[in-house]
Amino acid sequence: MEITIRRAAHEDKGEWFRMRKSIWPEAPDEYLDFDLDEILGSDNDIVFFALVEDKPVGMIEASLREYGEGCETSPVGYIEAWFVYEDFRGSGVAGVLTNSAENWAREKGCTEMGSDTWLDNETSIRAHTKLGYAEVERLVHFVKPL
Repeated sequence: MEITIRRAAHEDKGEWFRMRKSIWPEAPDEYLDFDLDEILGSDNDIVFFALVEDKPVGMIEASLREYGEGCETSPVGYIEAWFVYEDFRGSGVAGVLTNSAENWAREKGCTEMGSDTWLDNETSIRAHTKLGYAEVERLVHFVKPL
């Protein structure tokens, strides 16, 4: 299977939105849609699509951040979102996507790449580990109504 990578463009917003919705199905559509144009126009953000036979099968969103948990340098490349359609999981798509984001971050002068996932997302934790990412922290968020 040949996987090609290309940078997302404005005409990809529909597919990109569907992939975001697959990651965060509970999120309101307005939340998932509000920053697509901003990301596409930014020098500090990138979205790559993975294609098989010219069909999008996955995507990765990456950014430059001033700080990343567990990172020692600044700026740091950061994986903001990552998705591969179920039929293509385990076929190397995630590795090609993360490699593309890492290369972009290197070109931007970064020497570290950060990422995160939910504590109970064992699939994502295993995928990160398989791709060479090391767990550095665990975080629990709290809220108190006032």
